[in-house]
Amino acid sequence: MTTATAQHGEHGFWTTHVFSTDHKTIGKQYLTLGLFWAVVGGLLTYVMRWQLAWPETVVPGWGEIGPETYNALVTMHGTIMVFFVAMPILLGAFGNFLIPLMVGARDMAFPRLNMLSLWVFALASLLLFISFFVPGGAAAAGWTGYPPLSAKAEYTGVNWGMDLWILAHALEFAAFLMGGVNYLTTAIAFRVPGMTFSRLPLVIWQQLTATTLFLLSVGPLIAGAVMLLLDRQIGTHFFTPGGGGDPLLWQHLFWFFGHPEVYVILLPAVGLVLDVLPVFSRKPIFGYRWIIASTIVAGGLSFIVWAHHMFVSGIDPRLAMPFSITTILISVPFAYLMFAMIATLWRGSIRFDTPMLFALGFIAMFIVGGLTGIFNGSAPADIYISDTYFVVAHFHYTLFSSVFFGGLAGFYFWFPKMFGRLMNETLGKLHFWLTIVFFNATFFPMHNIGLAGMMRRIANPLQYDFLVPHQWINVVATIGTMLLLASQIPFVMNVVWSLVAVRPAPKNPWQANTLEWTAPSPPPHLNWGEALPVVYRGPYEYSVPEAPEDWLPQDRVLAARAR
Repeated sequence: MTTATAQHGEHGFWTTHVFSTDHKTIGKQYLTLGLFWAVVGGLLTYVMRWQLAWPETVVPGWGEIGPETYNALVTMHGTIMVFFVAMPILLGAFGNFLIPLMVGARDMAFPRLNMLSLWVFALASLLLFISFFVPGGAAAAGWTGYPPLSAKAEYTGVNWGMDLWILAHALEFAAFLMGGVNYLTTAIAFRVPGMTFSRLPLVIWQQLTATTLFLLSVGPLIAGAVMLLLDRQIGTHFFTPGGGGDPLLWQHLFWFFGHPEVYVILLPAVGLVLDVLPVFSRKPIFGYRWIIASTIVAGGLSFIVWAHHMFVSGIDPRLAMPFSITTILISVPFAYLMFAMIATLWRGSIRFDTPMLFALGFIAMFIVGGLTGIFNGSAPADIYISDTYFVVAHFHYTLFSSVFFGGLAGFYFWFPKMFGRLMNETLGKLHFWLTIVFFNATFFPMHNIGLAGMMRRIANPLQYDFLVPHQWINVVATIGTMLLLASQIPFVMNVVWSLVAVRPAPKNPWQANTLEWTAPSPPPHLNWGEALPVVYRGPYEYSVPEAPEDWLPQDRVLAARAR
């Protein structure tokens, strides 16, 4: 009896749908929490953008907001989108659902630990939600929590909100540490016969690399969070200059984690796209082994680029050159990943189904974000554009494109496997085109107003005379934001209609190559029942046929039999 089988007993309603140890249910629970926070973060975006476009007016449905409230909105928006939307969806949901199915395991290596990780994250979500309503309001020190604003309550005008913000992060990091142990153990020790490391799907490689980066980088930030909490509660002075502390210490601790965290979010999205592209191109992925090597190199370099976030913070100027070099150098493996995606498309028999459209959207938007990142990585250029809306635009073209376009490519692709239902293609394509048009209408103009000098985290641009001629850009970006939020209505309609309508999905509607498509849709408890598959060929181990439309991946790519 396997570890997973031994930990699964009789199942009633609560153990099946709420306190479940089944990795598929836990993945869906992570997805639900992530989508809830996406709605909250989107509403905060609406209020922030209204304030920037029409300062000191009444925000419909909210009321007037001042600088203090605006700072809280910015803080909570960044926190929610990075830590409570991107991570639970790309790592928690897709990692939990896909890893056991793609390696042939019945469940995660430690199912109860997996359930614990979900409920610790749920507790972190509850604390963060409560922080909106405590006396003084939510945290308002910026989503990076820089001291001295975050170190002393009198600086921020908040008390419990900042403390709950710190505790919510600590619990969330603990939850993903538990999940990371499960991911690595399952992929290493629970692969079925024939599923060698050289046959692992690329999405699994990306998930494992992201998990490793998180496990190796989060420790210093957890230590920093403890020190920050001690500064606030018992009067220590780790980060407060008045007592001999150093605010820059927090920046080093935060960004040593924060820059690998960018790739913790990005790599799973890249993996989703890498598995979608060959299916809808009817071609093998280009450069499988080099993609893995590039991913590992990028992960290693991510630990030695963090100080490019601090070029204007007062660090020794002699450090600018080496960190500029490593920052530019890390673009090389990601450039290869992009070229590999484009080469996979070259001369392919491409089908423009909804998952493919979002995958192509990811490639296009990420290239824009990557190119603008080169400017941020150059110390002379960064001195001018640091802490401006140019950085905001760059950040959203990389991270937002990962969560939105990469995540939605994966969602549309694996929705039939998750829920056993087919989604509506017309609504899906409408969702894509509206999203990509208004995404660019929202964020591309921010490059221009950033170059004009607009700083981040200012509540009223009209207070600065040099920004008044450029205020129309804020108006355009705000209208784009509202339309971008409205563009998600077809997505909600599609999900609800697909779950309610009786359109059962076949086992492999896309004729895809990887192991999860050999299981029923949705997979039953323990995935394959009593029999486990044996893998004889990997998903990319085949030659390109002369007539791509004539071959069936399930026949030519993956040969599996029950034992």
